[in-house]
Amino acid sequence: MSTQPDLLYSEEEEALRSALRDLLTDRCDPAGVIARTESDTAHDPELWKALADGMGLAGLLVPEERGGQGASHREVAVVLEELGRAVAPVPYLTSAVVATEALLACDAADELLTRLASGRAVGALAVGLHIAPDAAFPVVRHQDGTLHGELTGVADAAAADVLLVPADDGGLYAVDASEATVTPQVSLDLTRPVATVVLRGAAGHRLGAAEPAVRRALRSAAGLLASEQLGIAEWTLTETVRHLKERTQFNRPVGGFQALKHRLAQLWLETVNLRAAARNAADALATGEDPDVAVAVAQAYAAPVAVHTAEEAVQLHGGIGMTWEHPVHLYLKRAKADSIAYGTAGAHRERLAVLVDLRAP
Repeated sequence: MSTQPDLLYSEEEEALRSALRDLLTDRCDPAGVIARTESDTAHDPELWKALADGMGLAGLLVPEERGGQGASHREVAVVLEELGRAVAPVPYLTSAVVATEALLACDAADELLTRLASGRAVGALAVGLHIAPDAAFPVVRHQDGTLHGELTGVADAAAADVLLVPADDGGLYAVDASEATVTPQVSLDLTRPVATVVLRGAAGHRLGAAEPAVRRALRSAAGLLASEQLGIAEWTLTETVRHLKERTQFNRPVGGFQALKHRLAQLWLETVNLRAAARNAADALATGEDPDVAVAVAQAYAAPVAVHTAEEAVQLHGGIGMTWEHPVHLYLKRAKADSIAYGTAGAHRERLAVLVDLRAP
């Protein structure tokens, strides 16, 4: 018997949010993120260590008996909201969610799962960031005990210690990153870069079957990505409201003009609805209550809202919003990149139509 989803935040989730926001305020300021995008190192290893080792957030999805925290997708959703608000340059979604979920579906992955849960290693599923949960995914060739092939659009591959690679024999293999050639691709979102992974006779350890592992990983990724998109929408809306209250024109706060009030009200309504969709997806993943539908609904709605709020933020900040020094461009780029990650909104609408039997004539 199904139960009504609980979309409210628990006291524990709010405490987690508060602690994480304090950490990000101290360790992930906008100027620092912008400076890092101009450097040779896209990711912040010290921030990752603080999140994974200091706070134990890398192992939230991992059961305690397998070396993790034994939490649920609801807590992970709160973490992703806050990381989205900070456009934090850390491989949390790709390692603590995507790679971890893939490993949880494998029988021979306990040692590697413990390493990822403790933060001692970063994992990346070698599947393109654009692949939807129900879409076909490329595989490499398994021949004479080694792996051969090329995979493109792999998010955070440059930061990974271990790559999880699907092969044509139906297996998912763990490959040490040193065995692969990882070449950066041009990335719109410099805080979550993508790369091409080339394997030429790489040794791999078979973990389990690729199909169920990849499907599980991509479904959770799509569902929890909505929480990151919620964080983007909340930050851009909050900062835009603050800016319009402070900026004056004709001796009046710009935010007092009726036309701008209407635009802000529309953004607020969209963001509130996004919160409901994202929370529903996180709760469905945690409880197992019809997660496919909840994920499809969340992603069908989340991407357009995140992009809209970020675009409006750039415009309503005026000239300063167009500068490199203001961080709003980071949020627009993350929102645009997220809009094609793990399936577009259109792909999820098509999937939802099939799930609820409302196919087009």
